[in-house]
Amino acid sequence: MTQEALIVFVTLGLTIALFVSDKLRLDVVALLSLLVLLLTRVITPEEGLAGFSNPIVIMIAALFVIGGGLTQTGVAEWLGNRLGALAGSHEARVIVVIMVATALLSAFMSSTGTVAVLLPVVVTMGKRAGIAPSRLLMPLAFASLLGGMLTLIGTPPNIVVSDQLRQAGLEGFGFFSFTPPGLLLLVVGVAFMALVGRHLLPGAAAPAASSEAPRPSLVIRDIARDYDLPAHVHWLRVSEGSALAGQTLADANLRARYALTVVGIRRELAMPGEEVSPPMLPTVVFREGDVVMVQGADDALAALCRDHGVEQRPDAAEFALAEDESLAEVVIPRRSRLVGKSLRETRFRDRYRATILAVRRAGQTTSESGDLPATRDLPLEHGDTLLLKGRTRYLRLLRDERRDFVMVTDPGSDVAVKLGEPKPLLALVITLSMLVLMAFGIVPNVVAVLLAAVAMVVVRCLSATDAYRGVNWESVVLIAAILPMATALEKTGGMRLAVDALVGSLGGHGPYVMLAALFVLTSLFSQVISNTATTVLVAPVAYTVAVDLGLSPHAFLMTVAIAASTAFATPIASPVNTLVLNPGGYRFADFFKVGVALQLVLLVVTLLAVPVLFPM
Repeated sequence: MTQEALIVFVTLGLTIALFVSDKLRLDVVALLSLLVLLLTRVITPEEGLAGFSNPIVIMIAALFVIGGGLTQTGVAEWLGNRLGALAGSHEARVIVVIMVATALLSAFMSSTGTVAVLLPVVVTMGKRAGIAPSRLLMPLAFASLLGGMLTLIGTPPNIVVSDQLRQAGLEGFGFFSFTPPGLLLLVVGVAFMALVGRHLLPGAAAPAASSEAPRPSLVIRDIARDYDLPAHVHWLRVSEGSALAGQTLADANLRARYALTVVGIRRELAMPGEEVSPPMLPTVVFREGDVVMVQGADDALAALCRDHGVEQRPDAAEFALAEDESLAEVVIPRRSRLVGKSLRETRFRDRYRATILAVRRAGQTTSESGDLPATRDLPLEHGDTLLLKGRTRYLRLLRDERRDFVMVTDPGSDVAVKLGEPKPLLALVITLSMLVLMAFGIVPNVVAVLLAAVAMVVVRCLSATDAYRGVNWESVVLIAAILPMATALEKTGGMRLAVDALVGSLGGHGPYVMLAALFVLTSLFSQVISNTATTVLVAPVAYTVAVDLGLSPHAFLMTVAIAASTAFATPIASPVNTLVLNPGGYRFADFFKVGVALQLVLLVVTLLAVPVLFPM
């Protein structure tokens, strides 16, 4: 082994270790590995920066824009809202409908974007059917990954393996080359989850089921019970002569002075035409006789009663909000600007006009009560679920903050999306035109995707600002910076060493054993690091192994692409798994139990189907 090859292997090992540790952002790790290769002169600056001009990188960035156009115009939401009519209330049927619709949408959008759009839809469907979220959200996440196997643009690994073939002078995979094996794997995956996998999922069906949409008051009560809010809120009465009477909510400033959050006010002496439960605006005035619902610790409550002459009401009514207020749950995605910051630092209440009542992390709920730490000082992590209270119209606006939030329970929509309206129709036409251009090879794939992305902005399906904001730059930079690692492996002879070791140990056992080994290797790496980075590293190995064995590389690279999309076994294997972790109340063991079983089934199907569809 040469010194340059040793540098590459050590750098690769450290890169994978940092990926697994999750101590640094993935794109930062990839850039650090690129800098090491450049500073040690293993690769030239031209070779190191070539990834940033690679058509793969341009295509992936443009696809985020197209997905953003479909989301902004409401096309994706329209599809999601049509699922309820088809699903019914039988659990197996609901799972099948959710998985099929999710997979079809994910074939043309990013899996993360698909889950972000459908998450509140699926939770609402579960409430209507009397099915717990834990029974539906893992199938939703898995279906988004299975859907990526259906088309060339379904997921970045598909584009990577196709590009590997083109770089070798062979014909790359076409737009629908992935569809036959993808459809077969989707059918098997859906059947597995509907017949077997759902019995491995935690939770049980809720006792009540209705074909009608749940009333807002019932939804609020369900969420409140789920977070045990009735046990963490207290009712106070503003006594006659209380120092609190006559003060506005802003003047009293109970949150800063006593770490108490005012959740609601019930006006027992309301004037004619006045709201019995006024909205929690800074200008609302406390009156004698008001019954106030607050959230906070017992000692803070005692201090307020002592200082302001209010009395506790243990016999007060159940949890309730003003008519124009609601509760909503949101999940913090990986690239949210809130990650690592506390609510106090972000001035959350002022910025989003919503109050945080609780934070749920890894199944544990933190609130402003008891001996739990204060939510306002808790640094947020990706995957956290926040329970928000606020005026319904402000909570609805959070659906447009997809960079920072993914809505789980939606307060509702003001306007129903109609596909006959200009912008949704234009978004559909642009997307279908792109698919036609790619399917028939009229222009190169990267040109077709760029045309569609620019068209989305020109016809104002989304603004240029939203287009840039919608691109997951972490993924784009990650791919561009990790691509030169494959160049370094090839240039230093490291690729040959890896291939010789793999062929030497397994080559004598036949091509099926080699396919199985590549599937397992790719799948294992995809559980802990980005599936795109995994494919960038494994695809050249798979191609060279196939050539050394005198076999067609198409079957080997298709197997790698499929395996890269089987990130089912851990909650950190894919962003979509992280998104459903807390809303579904899952544990690590739940993903492992269901995910590994599904991976084994898909491994068998892949070994039987791929060599037939892509003869070796």
